[in-house]
Formats: sequence, C-alpha cells, structure tokens
Amino acid sequence: MSQDILSDVLRNVRLRGALFYYVNGTRTWAAEAPPSRAVAAAVMPSSEHVMEYHVITHGRCWGAIVGEPPVRLETGDVIMLPHGDAHVISSAPDLRGVVHMPDPTHNQLPFTLHLGAQSPDAGQVEQSGDTRLVCGFLGCDLKPFNPLIATLPRLLHLRAVDTQPWIGEFMRQAVSESSDKRPGGEAMLERMSEMMFVDAVRRYVDTLTEGSHGWLAGLRDRFVGRALALMHDEPSFAWTVEELGRRVGLSRSALHERFAEIIGQPPMQYLADWRMQVASARLRNTNATVASIALEVGYDSEAAFAKAFKRLVGLSPSAWRRQAGASPVRQRAAAPA
Repeated sequence: MSQDILSDVLRNVRLRGALFYYVNGTRTWAAEAPPSRAVAAAVMPSSEHVMEYHVITHGRCWGAIVGEPPVRLETGDVIMLPHGDAHVISSAPDLRGVVHMPDPTHNQLPFTLHLGAQSPDAGQVEQSGDTRLVCGFLGCDLKPFNPLIATLPRLLHLRAVDTQPWIGEFMRQAVSESSDKRPGGEAMLERMSEMMFVDAVRRYVDTLTEGSHGWLAGLRDRFVGRALALMHDEPSFAWTVEELGRRVGLSRSALHERFAEIIGQPPMQYLADWRMQVASARLRNTNATVASIALEVGYDSEAAFAKAFKRLVGLSPSAWRRQAGASPVRQRAAAPA
C-alpha cells in the first residue's frame, strides 16, 4: 500500500510553478507584493490559489507579511507565502515599498526588476551592498478539497543551512537564465520550484511537535496517518469507521475522536471530500464517463455521485468538466499558431 499521501494530494490538486522574475536591490529599497488573489488571474489564470516565493541568491534582506514582524533573510534562504498574503521584501526591517504587479505579458520571462539607488554600472558590476532575488509563483486547486494549504503557516522560511544541496543548483540555474536564456530553461525552473515547495512542506512537517493539529500533523500520527493511507490507497472501498479502526488497531469511537481532533473533521467526512477531489481530477484529465468515475470513487450509482458532487462543488460533474475544460490555459493551448 502506498504511504506517500502528500504526493497523492499534490498530484490531485495540480501543484505547478509559473512566471519567474528577478529583483535587484541596491542600497535602500523595498518591494511590496499585493495579496495573491489580486494577481492570480493574471499570472496563473487556471489556478484557484496562488502562492509566491522568493529565493535570496546574493546578499541579505528582510521579508515580512504586511503588519507582521519581519524575518532576516540571508543568501540561500527561501521564503514562501502559502496563503498568498500581501508582503514586503526590503533592505531593512519595517520599510514599505511600492506595490509591484507582475506583468505576464512581458515579452520575455523571466524579467528583472531594479530597485533602489542604481550606480551607473550596476547592471554590469555586482555591488557589495546588492541583494538579488529569484521570485516566482506556485498555483494549486482549492476545490473540491485541498487538505494541505489550510494546515500550512502563513510564512515558511527555509534557511540556507537547512536546505537541500540541489536548491543551490536551482539558484545557479536561475541566475544563469537571467543573463543567458536557453530553450527549456523556464520549464526547468518551474519544475524545480515545485520541488522546492514539496521540500519546504516536508521540512515543516519535521518541525511539528507532539500535540500538533491539522492534516500534516495527522500524517505523522501512528493511527490517523494509517487511516489516511488506507483511504487514499483505496478511495473506492466501502470504508466504515469500524473497518478503519480494525485495520489501524483502535476502537471505532477512539479512532473517530482522535481523527476529528487532529484533522478537524470526522473520517467519513474526510473520505467523502477526498473522493470528490479524486473525481474532479478524473473529470478534468480524462474522457472517462461520469458513471465510471462514480464507481472509481466508491459510489454505486451515477445519480448518488452527481448529487454528492454538486453538494460540495456547486456544479454537476458534467458542468464542472465543461468549465474546467474551458480554462484559459487550455484555450491558449488549443489556439492555432
């Protein structure tokens, strides 16, 4: 049985990276980003939720959610905003800057944003006080069901000393692409950014203490994690709390109480929500009939599945499939050259 529930969720909620840009800051500077919902339609029109991240490739700076205490960032550090909060990156704490709206129509991505007092040769010679950042976006689905995002903190800070060696290669590749763009470079950086997000989530899980709550904490719990693995491995099985409890070694009431306390919802509600997420991925990515998808996710009839799907999503499976198929990304892909 597969135990990699995190990978299962990430596949079904369509994690993907997009639109890189670079920031060069000299002397005193600040860049302010709006909430991701304000730019989501422009930078990742097919994503329901957009997160921004920044990698410090040279120098040091400060990063903060607007209104929150700043964190000091050094070369090699990564900062991520899982909930899409408005935030500031600056040369000193407590600075505010002009809100910069990313331009997805820029002729060539990634593009570079210069901030602060620029010396005449700043574009050619790296100054001792310069700070350079690689910035990008990560998108994912929230509906019908994404148990991951809500359980993440508003700000994730990965320190250089704790990151994997390959992130250094990501930084070198990003810097190289800023001056010598090569075919496939943008796609490579996008995939690496997705890997960086997964790595950040895994490292956050490692920091969770005994008694933590949320979906990620549930993955680490001996009993809840096993119950989650069973449901993810066979979402079509006719699970009951009794059967899950028997498999994981707890009574029905003990598992129900433990699961609800850690995850925040009863196991059968979680199963119903997860089935709809799996079904939505099948509706979007395959030509399978609604009836066959209903069977795949544990429903005996198409009618029962359609009713449950509409109750959670707000659309019938067929209507949702049509809407998903008409996303801007698919429209562009289908347009003639």
